[in-house]
Amino acid sequence: MDNLAILLSNILNAEKTGKRVCYSKPCSNIMKNVLDIMKSNGYIGGYEVTDDHKGGVISITLIGKINKCGVIKPRFSVKRNEYKKFEKRYLPAKGFGFLIVSTPKGVMTQSEAEEQGIGGRLISYCY
Repeated sequence: MDNLAILLSNILNAEKTGKRVCYSKPCSNIMKNVLDIMKSNGYIGGYEVTDDHKGGVISITLIGKINKCGVIKPRFSVKRNEYKKFEKRYLPAKGFGFLIVSTPKGVMTQSEAEEQGIGGRLISYCY
């Protein structure tokens, strides 16, 4: 079971059906980091975590801007100069959407990782 994949598929299904709120459980730190990145790039309105003593429930406010999002399996290791190759593979056009990367300095988008000149592992994409 991949909880991040379940979260992103729940978000995508709720977006397609036109819902404004999406719920997913359980909650983890990687899920919170991915949602923070999506919020800072303007793809979701926000999220709230409630503790139900079984792992937590995330309620996400949707704004209708997500066309597609998903996880990248297997989690490819990327060097600092290889981001363009994976950008062509997972994103429909240059400058449209972003890849989310786990680096030694934390979870960030591929553009932030390119600016800092660090590599990492691909986690997911969103556009």
